[in-house]
Amino acid sequence: MLQFRELIIALTSALTWFLLGDTPGDPEGYVQDATDIRTEYDFIIIGAGSAGAVIANRLSETADWNILLLEAGGDESMSGQIPLFAAGIQLTSRDWQYKTTPQANGCFGNANQQCLWPRGKMLGGSSSINYMLYVRGNKRDYNKWRDDGNTGWGYDDVLPYFLKSEDNQNPFLAGTKYHGKGGYLTVGEVGFRSPLGAAFIQGGVEMGYENRDYNGEFQTGFMFSQGTVRRGSRCSTSKAFLRPVRNRKNLHVSMYSHVKKILINPDTKEATGVMFEKHGKVYAVTATKEVVLSAGSVASPQILMLSGVGPAAHLIEKGITPILDQPYVGENLHDHIGLIGMVFLLDEPYSIVSASRVMSLPVLLNYTLFGGTAMSLLGGVEGIAFVNSKYADATDDWPDMQLHFGSGSDISDDGAAIRYAHGITDEVWNEYYKPIVNKDSWTIFPYFLRPKSRGNILLKSNDPYDKPLINPNYFSHPDDILVTIEAVKFSLALSKTDAFQKVGTKFYDKPYPGCKDKQLWTDEYWECWIKSSSFTLAHTVGTCKMGPDSDPTAVVDPELNFRGIKNLRVADTSIMPSVPSGNTNAATIMVGEKAADLIKKTWL
Repeated sequence: MLQFRELIIALTSALTWFLLGDTPGDPEGYVQDATDIRTEYDFIIIGAGSAGAVIANRLSETADWNILLLEAGGDESMSGQIPLFAAGIQLTSRDWQYKTTPQANGCFGNANQQCLWPRGKMLGGSSSINYMLYVRGNKRDYNKWRDDGNTGWGYDDVLPYFLKSEDNQNPFLAGTKYHGKGGYLTVGEVGFRSPLGAAFIQGGVEMGYENRDYNGEFQTGFMFSQGTVRRGSRCSTSKAFLRPVRNRKNLHVSMYSHVKKILINPDTKEATGVMFEKHGKVYAVTATKEVVLSAGSVASPQILMLSGVGPAAHLIEKGITPILDQPYVGENLHDHIGLIGMVFLLDEPYSIVSASRVMSLPVLLNYTLFGGTAMSLLGGVEGIAFVNSKYADATDDWPDMQLHFGSGSDISDDGAAIRYAHGITDEVWNEYYKPIVNKDSWTIFPYFLRPKSRGNILLKSNDPYDKPLINPNYFSHPDDILVTIEAVKFSLALSKTDAFQKVGTKFYDKPYPGCKDKQLWTDEYWECWIKSSSFTLAHTVGTCKMGPDSDPTAVVDPELNFRGIKNLRVADTSIMPSVPSGNTNAATIMVGEKAADLIKKTWL
């Protein structure tokens, strides 16, 4: 079955390439790797991900500026363009394949209690590996940033940057107050809906929630997922922002370029360039205006510390001479984490089962030609809900729980990819999931939107190729587990609505391995399961925190300038003081748009 699945994916990719392949005038033509690296550029951008690709596009609009964009990986994969198979990109060469340190309160079911942290190592960064969900967060998230002293980061300030990027394909939303039209980034609902997706929406209505645009005036409610997709395929920031401008003479994109450190004058505390390695050759390139660090919440603090900027005692311990003692580089790490692997069985043949309903020639051709079929589902996530726990104020539009609804589950791909991406061990798979493999099912991934637990990033060594030590400290704050338990309970209540009962939904209630000593269906049991089957949403933020001068923990100011180092900015999820209430890719793109304007304001 696995070989047949791989054959189908290869055929789909090949057909898509043949029909929609690269031509000189194609706005989606492939980016060429820079081979003639100059010794000097105006700007060097580290990381071609969700923010870096945007910044490269916008800065290169100024024709007399020369831009070097560095990316550690290569281009996107063809198979990665198929939304349904997003999990299959993880644990490949296009994934950094990070793991956390062993967690005291999470990922008990994973090998060595280490959580898997997928991150994109290619053009587009994690926008090329994620589940493509386009979620901006809640207005109050950004207003809190502003009220905490980050001038210019309130909701009314950042909304124009969301709109600037967006090319929304929904005619009822495009061009309205809350959605853009004509931007580089294609956004819309996918061209496929299952009966289970309809049940999800109707079930939410039964529970008192509206079917509404969660990126609009109000967030609370249920909706079919909005995603960064174009003609049924992934629309990464590489496809959206780099490919259309790949022929600009002033933009060099250097792939397979592993940054060793930022070059900083220890006397003047000024960033002067970047040292990186490409195909075994080490380059030291000068930036005459700025270095822009957009490597993400893991790599950005790592690169800073490798460059001599970070907690001085830690740097000395790793054999690095400190240039600036900045103890909060790598701190304030937090993330969304929830319970992965809930299975709801049903009587009707409505779910996405790869073996029998997706892996067929008619489905392949339909998807390739028209972008429809289940292959266009965003990693299988057909719907999203923002709901209130008993701890939230139901009269306020600031929900504290998010649900990802999948019209299939971990058992739906014959055990080929999803279970490995989720870190499910063979023991758990064989005991709990294998007896029901490929049965009709659906799932919900529930989680708490405003985690209070905080962790950090530290260096493992002074070797730039060593992965850093990642400790998110999951569930170290007791409130995080309390709200996550409520999210699980809400998911169970949703399964009992008339909409889901009409299709014969029944929760798969076999006791979860490792939790059999707990009384079933109690908070203690749910806590055990959550901590055993924890999984990141990859919404990691905060490790180069933005804040005003009055905040001693702030690493960058509201203009994204690095405090204490001249001509260095940070622009990615690491600058977010707190995680937005939702998926972070859209917010990261917004940061890129705003950062580009801040840079232009400085130098123009």
